[in-house]
Amino acid sequence: MSDRLAVLPQYLIPKQALTALAGKLASAEAGSLTTSVIRWFVGRYNVNMAEAANPEIASYKSFNEFFTRPLKDGARSQADADFICPVDGAISQFGAIERDQIFQAKGHSYSTTALVGGDRQLAEQFESGSFATLYLSPRDYHRIHMPCDGRLTRMIYVPGALFSVNPTTARGVPGLFARNERVVCVFESEFGPFVLTLVGATIVGSMATVWHGMINPPRPGVLREWRYDGDNAPSLKKGDEMGRFLLGSTVVMLFPKDSLAFNPEWTPTRAIRMGELMGNKAA
Repeated sequence: MSDRLAVLPQYLIPKQALTALAGKLASAEAGSLTTSVIRWFVGRYNVNMAEAANPEIASYKSFNEFFTRPLKDGARSQADADFICPVDGAISQFGAIERDQIFQAKGHSYSTTALVGGDRQLAEQFESGSFATLYLSPRDYHRIHMPCDGRLTRMIYVPGALFSVNPTTARGVPGLFARNERVVCVFESEFGPFVLTLVGATIVGSMATVWHGMINPPRPGVLREWRYDGDNAPSLKKGDEMGRFLLGSTVVMLFPKDSLAFNPEWTPTRAIRMGELMGNKAA
């Protein structure tokens, strides 16, 4: 079956309604039923609870509390590098931005302008730069960390579709990551500006950042923007938590030209862990 045919049902199902329902169920505190669902999920996806700060499944009051669980101290080491991997997951794609085009999968690319919500002036800062698209599967740790030190300047909520973001869908839906709902976080760093985008997906109940809290719901259907300056601008260190997904999704990062040389061991589909070497400043 072709990838386009495999994703055809996703065009037909009521993704918004399904996602809203999933969000309500995941936040419900249903006692033994919640524990049973979490126990099933851990077994189904082979979740490593030994890494969790709290490994006791029965202690989680809701599925969301379990899904966004923190790791215990020392579960992840931080590489001595200019840029570290911000998440656990797998590499979808990474490499050079071709002028303004980001490679999604064979036969599919999308523009930096589309990704950031139509702001051409913002997108131009990453012309011929670098990108990394990282996929978080259901079994992964779902908090997102900083790849380097950064000062937040803008956050843009971009409404959109809620397709799945798994590898099959990435191959079958054109412009997937610029079509789905997303939160674009713009930072300044010693290496120049960079963008860290949280991409929503089917049954991703919400996305949150440490400086704002829950961003969605609500889903107003219009672009929203927050600007940060002076004392209002959060500064985060490399490795600090910056946000989280309630149910899994994808992170897309953009970096300026000549700012980042990727880890030579990185390849598409490779498993990754938060804190590992992502790259160093370009020579």
